[in-house]
Amino acid sequence: MSVLVFGSANADLVFSTPTLPAPGHTVLGDSWQASPGGKGANQATAAARAGAMTSFAGAVGTDALAEVALSGMLAAGVELSRLARTGMATGAAAICVDAGGANQIAVASGANAVVAAAQVEDAALTPDTVLLLQMEVPVAEMALLVDRARARGARIILNLAPPAPVPEAMLRQLDLLIANEHEADWLAGRLGVPPDAGSLRAALSIDVVVTRGEQGAEVATGDGLHHQPAFRTRAVDTTGAGDCWCGTLAAALDGGATLAEAMRRASAAAAIAVGRPGAAAAMPTAAETATLLAGAAA
Repeated sequence: MSVLVFGSANADLVFSTPTLPAPGHTVLGDSWQASPGGKGANQATAAARAGAMTSFAGAVGTDALAEVALSGMLAAGVELSRLARTGMATGAAAICVDAGGANQIAVASGANAVVAAAQVEDAALTPDTVLLLQMEVPVAEMALLVDRARARGARIILNLAPPAPVPEAMLRQLDLLIANEHEADWLAGRLGVPPDAGSLRAALSIDVVVTRGEQGAEVATGDGLHHQPAFRTRAVDTTGAGDCWCGTLAAALDGGATLAEAMRRASAAAAIAVGRPGAAAAMPTAAETATLLAGAAA
């Protein structure tokens, strides 16, 4: 059993500011730090820290930011033999986080733009593999990989973040689509349906999760609808919360949990993550998540 993440790796430059900058305005903050990021790397880190045997296929440059981008995965024990190093700059993100934990993010793709499906060998795509994808690497390469993964029986999860056009044929090959409320609105508008999980599932004939922050998450499957409430927490930094949710969910499914059980574990992990600064550095361990779940059940 394993989780294979095909996605992006970035160096996050995080600026703490009292408010988020408006167009044309400069906001002075107290501090900044460089930390690992990128949706793919974040989700791989979350899955590994949640206890799954996790590997990552992506790309970085040969610059100094590459080591920053990889540091979270290395610390979490993610296997990196499918990583490509290119002559392009490592992907980077500029992130402003205000006093309430809200964020504003700009991303330069860099090496993420040349991530290729060929980096993943056929032998890695088995019925014992959970393949987890996001939207920060080329969609054409994701489609090629999804085709191969479907043919070989891997379980395929796509986090539609950030939202961008995806071939409908690729979407219909997924086992699970995960979108937050904004991404669900975007996709529903393109499909001409309401932005709820049930309507999206009916349109695509695949299971769909819609996460809604403090309102929890809903999933639509062939068995009907299920709602997972959010765990109470005080947000310090919401950067990477969705990545924590997705990576933890993939790890739980890989470990044999039902989708409902995996959603509960993912929601607990995300509640821990938003109470900490940073993205990859905020991802909880399996033991930390288990402690929160045990307390909630008591």
